[in-house]
Amino acid sequence: MRGMIHILAHFLVPAAIAPWMSKFMHPVRSWSYYWLMMSATILVDLDHLLATPVYDPGRCSLGFHPLHSAWAIGVYMLLLIPRKTRVISIGLIIHMVLDGIDCAMM
Repeated sequence: MRGMIHILAHFLVPAAIAPWMSKFMHPVRSWSYYWLMMSATILVDLDHLLATPVYDPGRCSLGFHPLHSAWAIGVYMLLLIPRKTRVISIGLIIHMVLDGIDCAMM
């Protein structure tokens, strides 16, 4: 059950934030653009394919997978600076926070 809630959160949290971003970041873009861009950051989980086993419900992603490491998270923070990468950066940071919550729930 925890795993299903975790995956759903990767789509529901961006859905909750997207209308706000649409209003304040770039009012011309619709909320669905922001939701799609932030939800697409789930692709960062492709680094799980490098692990054996690929899925381990008892493993914390943070610090284990390369795109979930401290240096990667630092890069995601730096991507907040350029306006063109800000939406993706916010999505990646949300993803890491949700993964951190998942780790804490283990």
